[in-house]
Amino acid sequence: MVAAKKTKKSLESIDSRLQLVMKSGKYVLGYKQTLKMIRHGKAKLVILANNCPALRKSEIEY
Repeated sequence: MVAAKKTKKSLESIDSRLQLVMKSGKYVLGYKQTLKMIRHGKAKLVILANNCPALRKSEIEY
């Protein structure tokens, strides 16, 4: 029961923070733009989808 509350609370926190970032406009979407930001050292956080292809995931993690 406590774990379920923590999970729900953390999901709400993540959702609210993502909404804030989207509102500020300081984000990029897409594989190429993400790699570009990583290479320039400007990326602070990268969120990958569950269905991201393994090859792309490994390239981003590298």
